[in-house]
Amino acid sequence: MTRSSSTSPFPPPPGARSYHLRTERGDFAVVDAPVPTGVEQRGVALLLPGFTGSKEDFHQLHEPLAARGYRTVAVDGRGQNESDGPAENESAYAREELARDVLAQAAALGTPLHLVGHSLGGQIARAGVILDHSPFVSFTLVASGPAEISDSQKQRVKLLHDALAVMTMPQVWEAILAMGPPEEVGGPASGFGEPELLRLRWLNHKPAQLLVTGIQLCVEPDRVDELAAAPLPFHVLSGALDDTWPVPLLDDMAVRLGAHRTIVPGAEHSPNQDQPLPTAHALADFWDRHPGHQDLS
Repeated sequence: MTRSSSTSPFPPPPGARSYHLRTERGDFAVVDAPVPTGVEQRGVALLLPGFTGSKEDFHQLHEPLAARGYRTVAVDGRGQNESDGPAENESAYAREELARDVLAQAAALGTPLHLVGHSLGGQIARAGVILDHSPFVSFTLVASGPAEISDSQKQRVKLLHDALAVMTMPQVWEAILAMGPPEEVGGPASGFGEPELLRLRWLNHKPAQLLVTGIQLCVEPDRVDELAAAPLPFHVLSGALDDTWPVPLLDDMAVRLGAHRTIVPGAEHSPNQDQPLPTAHALADFWDRHPGHQDLS
């Protein structure tokens, strides 16, 4: 694994550090939280964020997972927040391109990995596993469904798509804020961090990445059977409520995958932020049952 140092305005959580992970497909901004001294190392996990999200969405998981013996590496995908990508070249964000980025990140980390994808990140991770499951010990889909998003969420994505066609990123941000309080509206203005950092994260996103991945969420085909063919243990984790993929749809997907199923009480579409401690415990409990062959040297 090779790394380049990074001075980031987004402070990592205690015990973790931020840097750019060098891969054969470019550099990707990560937050890397090692297992503390005195705790038995049990595995390594790669965490992929969702649409308009970033590696910071997992900040509250790192410490409890490290305490359970798991090193966690959260990554900004191509064109997300602090990872570079073309602003206008939409072909760079084709689903297979993003899937191959995941495989390159896994290769750069150089050890078998527990893979975790939240929402859009789950669908990108799924495409990576379908291409090549061999780098992974297990795969957890967090609030990430079998196919396209709900009709109500499609309308939100369309609004964003139309806005990006005629407005600058700062103008779109002001329009998002005008829609109402972030905790009610959700989306890019909600998340972990102060409002100015959330604004900076939004401005860092490449417009082409948002346009292409938004469309992907609206047209994603059902690939559950393809995923089920991969010889991995699967885990479907969600909140008790979800307006992006209804919970019964996630229940059915778990059955089709033969997956372990976790519903986190008191959480909605982002259990990693709504209820981070029970989410971390559910992940670690699942990983404990599927240690694989970890090379932790």
